[in-house]
Amino acid sequence: MKFSPEFKEAVLHLSEKEKDKLLIRLLKKDQNLVNRLYFELIDDKNADDHRAILEQRVEKRAKKVTNEAKSLNHLKMLIRYVSGEISEHVRVTKDKFGEVSLNLLMLNTVLKNTPRLFRKSNEFQARKFCIYVVVRTFRTLVLIQKMHEDLLLEFEEPLTELGDLIAKEPLLMTTAIRHGLDINWLTENEIPEDIAEIQKQIKAQGLLK
Repeated sequence: MKFSPEFKEAVLHLSEKEKDKLLIRLLKKDQNLVNRLYFELIDDKNADDHRAILEQRVEKRAKKVTNEAKSLNHLKMLIRYVSGEISEHVRVTKDKFGEVSLNLLMLNTVLKNTPRLFRKSNEFQARKFCIYVVVRTFRTLVLIQKMHEDLLLEFEEPLTELGDLIAKEPLLMTTAIRHGLDINWLTENEIPEDIAEIQKQIKAQGLLK
């Protein structure tokens, strides 16, 4: 939402008492803003602390939902609750490193526990799940490429693991190839500098959906 300069000026000239009332009223309607302000103003834990706590929860919940899922399509729905926790953590803490590391942890944990679901699921269900994994992987690679190169070493091991897990499942590997995801980017840790443009062009072809 854009505000006119006149409106901004008028708000800035409100009395401190009026501003306080408006702030409290706005906070009551925006839980995300409350969580963000609590983290910035009061919380005694920093982003690294919260990430460490969430790592344990993501791994535990990813295993749990994978074991509970009746099919890959069911798993795709359940895993959204885990990815939602990651998104909430990033919204509150602005933890860009955690956005990558936690998503890699989630994907690797899930894929290590899905062989039985691939056997139980029909091709349609499996394909939808495979596309979800490829889309999530592409997004993670784009995020990594935006980071400082010194941080890239931190992701070598989980990226290699993800590439190996994708390659082990024939339908998942086929889906990756069909949607333009080169597994060598993961296993060789050689993410193209123009990965965002590659992703954009592939989407323009109607893929990654």
